[in-house]
Amino acid sequence: MEFQKIPSFTVNHLVLLPGIYISRQDSLEGHLLTTFDVRMKAPNREPALSGQAAHTLEHLEATFLRNHPLWRERTVYWGPMGCLTGFYLILKGDLKPMDILPLMQETYRFMSSYQGEIPGATPRDCGNYTYQDLPAARAEASSFLRVLENLGADRMVYPQ
Repeated sequence: MEFQKIPSFTVNHLVLLPGIYISRQDSLEGHLLTTFDVRMKAPNREPALSGQAAHTLEHLEATFLRNHPLWRERTVYWGPMGCLTGFYLILKGDLKPMDILPLMQETYRFMSSYQGEIPGATPRDCGNYTYQDLPAARAEASSFLRVLENLGADRMVYPQ
């Protein structure tokens, strides 16, 4: 069987920089869904997120978004990319990266200073609850927050 190359494999990862990009838009049951590529690392040029840090960021961000007073009803999904260079965020609506930049800044600010128990990190609530690293997650969130605070339009459109 021959497969067509999916659009996310046509992005030039050799020049992609950390930022927020639209990965795709889909219509589902009358709702437009926007999938964002929240790219924290320059692929193939800087170390990827550790699995434990990514897992902790997933728990923190998913909890934050699904409790956010303005965005909880629009949040469909937040999860790590297999390459561990970022996350996918799926939101309801016809949205652009600039529309969610304040939300991402708020979220990464929250994660960079988070103290306490990691939400959902218990044997009952998580399939690998000990696979967490809060200090590393905070450090990664702080690093990406600096990117978000200085994000320009060039980091919101996929490079060719």
